[in-house]
Amino acid sequence: MKHLLIVDDDDFIRDSLDIFFRGKGFKVATASDGFRALDALKSEKFDLVLMDLMMPDMGGIDLLKKMAELKISSPCIVMTAFATVQTAVEAMKLGAFDYITKPFVLDELMMVVERGIGVSELQNENRMLKRHLRKKYRFEGLIGDSPRMQQVYEMIEKIFDIDSTILITGESGTGKELIAKTIHFNSSRAQQPFVPLNCAAIPKDLLESELFGHEKGAFTGALNTRIGRFELAAGGTLFLDEIGELDMSLQGKVLRVIQEKEFERVGGSKTIKVDVRIVTATNKDLEKAIEEGKFREDLYYRLNVIPIQLPPLRERVEDIPLLVDFFKKELVKKRKRESVEVSPEAMKCLLRYHWPGNVRELENLLERLTILVSKDIIDVCDLPAKFHAAKAPGAASRPAPAPVAEAAPASPGTPEKEEKPLAVASLSDSGMDLAKAVEQMERDLILQALGKTGGVKSKAAKLLGLNRTTLVEKMKKMNIEAHIS
Repeated sequence: MKHLLIVDDDDFIRDSLDIFFRGKGFKVATASDGFRALDALKSEKFDLVLMDLMMPDMGGIDLLKKMAELKISSPCIVMTAFATVQTAVEAMKLGAFDYITKPFVLDELMMVVERGIGVSELQNENRMLKRHLRKKYRFEGLIGDSPRMQQVYEMIEKIFDIDSTILITGESGTGKELIAKTIHFNSSRAQQPFVPLNCAAIPKDLLESELFGHEKGAFTGALNTRIGRFELAAGGTLFLDEIGELDMSLQGKVLRVIQEKEFERVGGSKTIKVDVRIVTATNKDLEKAIEEGKFREDLYYRLNVIPIQLPPLRERVEDIPLLVDFFKKELVKKRKRESVEVSPEAMKCLLRYHWPGNVRELENLLERLTILVSKDIIDVCDLPAKFHAAKAPGAASRPAPAPVAEAAPASPGTPEKEEKPLAVASLSDSGMDLAKAVEQMERDLILQALGKTGGVKSKAAKLLGLNRTTLVEKMKKMNIEAHIS
């Protein structure tokens, strides 16, 4: 059912059109002036707006201007008894789909409305097609088909045109700025500036001027008035990276801009209004910083309206081949060299590695290899030593590691390879702690696997049917020490 908004200060016309269009199967809402219409447009989505041009307080032209400011895209048809070429042209320039003069024939009005509904459907289809293409091509730069990344895609697709503040969290190198750019360039602000600022890269005594600008003579060296990042980003998006490094004195000023949408330049008294979408990012635990008195709690909740958590690369290893293929093609094109491949054995090494530098580390590695490796295939021998899971640095020269857990001596007549059976906890009348029992059993199995493999984690993980990274995390949690391999 198509949703129609009728805006007219004439009660008879408004009510008559309401009855007529309801009889044609429309869902209808009405408003007696532009202000009430604007309230309705902010709270509901309409397929078409049918508005009178001349109304008290806020007429059709002013309503069209407000709709343009608020980026409300519903097609509009203007009704007027005072149509002139000038008013019609002005209405069309402001986004009106068509206009019709009063008095009108209802059948003629119905034809104009049906054309407007057709335009609305085309707009909706176009938006859906763009979203489909963005999803198909991984948002033109976001690479990964893992479940964790699919969750990220679903989140950012919901928030393209929502102006609420966004906090992107994740380890260094996970692509936080890329996410911010993806959100901006797929939003209705895409034609406006995207202005990034790394809060950790600017000295604290200069950061206030960088954010808000300064007036001439505000401090020593301020020879000219300077526009800050908030003003530069007006109408667009300001991306504040490493927001956790922001000094406490500046946190209150950023909070004010978010709440009041206004600020003053350093050394200035004029209040400057600004319309800007704020996206922030950090690799810090801001809740912990709040407990330590290093970050304002009220600012945190203002920033964290829409949180996006980016997973580290080690938690989405299934995306590594896709990333390798993407970076490889880009770098081959950049270096103007023939195609280069990664051998299956080298790929296995990349999949086993824990990637502390995340996607950025992978990109840097491939850039280095495409420069230094002249052959067509990157093999295990071309990778740095730390990637050789079975050949850790110094492994050849050090003595074989002692087993982490030793099996009990075999009893006479017992085959040499038979392992000591794993103890099974029994349930007493007083009960037991099931979680602790399961954890102890898991610990014993890990120790047995490490004992069998001489402390080699990759082999132990294979015995246990785990990924190496999963085993390492479990060992850390249980405080199990073993030789790195």
